[in-house]
Amino acid sequence: MTGPRGMAGAESAIRVEDLTVAYGEKPVLWDVDMAVPPGVLMAVIGPNGAGKTTLIKAIMGLVRPVAGYVSIFGKPYLSQRRLVGYVPQRNSVDWDFPTSVLDVVMMGRYGVLGWFGRPGRAERKAAMEALTKVGMADLAGRQISQLSGGQQQRVFLARALVQDARVYLMDEPFQGVDATTERAIVTLLKEMRSEGKTVLVVHHDLQTVPEYFDWVTLLNVRCVASGPVEKAFIDRNLRLTYGGRVSYLTHHAAEETFGHPEE
Repeated sequence: MTGPRGMAGAESAIRVEDLTVAYGEKPVLWDVDMAVPPGVLMAVIGPNGAGKTTLIKAIMGLVRPVAGYVSIFGKPYLSQRRLVGYVPQRNSVDWDFPTSVLDVVMMGRYGVLGWFGRPGRAERKAAMEALTKVGMADLAGRQISQLSGGQQQRVFLARALVQDARVYLMDEPFQGVDATTERAIVTLLKEMRSEGKTVLVVHHDLQTVPEYFDWVTLLNVRCVASGPVEKAFIDRNLRLTYGGRVSYLTHHAAEETFGHPEE
């Protein structure tokens, strides 16, 4: 990959330039540009097959791009990975693995300890504090296979919190959770933003975008628009993103409902 143009990447928590990713001969992301400033809560929205999950994987170097450049605070991801926390889709994890809630959360400290470091009292304390934040401290000793979907998602969030990252990438954190858990997650995300964290969330519910987020990226293989919600989340951009298939398109006229497109 080529380097960033000039020093613009230093201004952004996440910068994506000219990013193209293909599976075989099929482009999944095409010439995507996106700059996420520090301290914002950004939704990434788009229809099925838009490349939302692939974007997160490309930022983290989990897929190799055909072209383009990604930086975290102006430097390549590999040199900044300790600054990045990740919450994958819940359905991508083997929840039958025999381990406890507390152990899963302490795994978030391995980036600091190294894989051969043994978590001690400080790591256990940090994990319990994170579980308290997400309302799961009472279940620290429970096996993860015994948790509900919402509880599993809270554990993932706690694991990300103990990383004490500056940038968080979250893939569908609201998927399959109950209303109480969703409210708890939103509260936590806004607390993280108030602490100066940058949070990028793959999201599917258009109606909640203006309530939950202050920035948004509209993606459909190409980046249709990216910026503050009041400027980017508008009728024209949503029509371009979803091909005119949604009837409600601006947060100024939230009268109709529509489906929940997912990755």
